[in-house]
Order: sequence, then C-alpha cells, then structure tokens
Amino acid sequence: MNTEDEEEIGRTETTCRICGYDSDDPVFNEYGVPQYVICPCCYNESGIGDDNVSQVRELRGHWVAIGAEWHEPKLRPTDWDLLEQLANIPPQWR
Repeated sequence: MNTEDEEEIGRTETTCRICGYDSDDPVFNEYGVPQYVICPCCYNESGIGDDNVSQVRELRGHWVAIGAEWHEPKLRPTDWDLLEQLANIPPQWR
C-alpha cells in the first residue's frame, strides 16, 4: 500500500465527484465504499460510473454541456455559483 492509498483510508467523502455539491452527508464512507446517494444537483448516484477519473470527467462534461441543471431545483441555493461548486471537487477527481 502506498502513501496515497493510506491517506485515502479513513477519509469520508461528502462531495459529489461529478458536480462538487457537498451535502455534508457521506457519499463514500471512510473505506471508500459508495453509499449510493443520488445527488440533488447533477442526479449522479455515488458508486455508479464515478469510480475512475475518466468516467467522472465524462459525466461532468455531459452535465455541464446540457446546462448544469439542478435535478432538484428547490434545493438550489439562491446565490449558487457553478464555478464555486465545481471548485469543491476533490483534486483527485478533477
């Protein structure tokens, strides 16, 4: 196990790898196991198509290309900024 793998163990992910939405609820637990949570913003389900960076980039590109629409618009903050949200994406998933 290398140092990078060791750093990932024990880190719970709360941010959508596709759009950067952070609900503060785990989408991947401390062991990297997906919780199969559907993102209210981009509608991606954690654990489905987001397990490697090329898939994540493809899904993100598609979501942005179709207008970065919120799946649950009532949850969209009034001051929402797409670029700020995308900046929340962990570096390993950009």
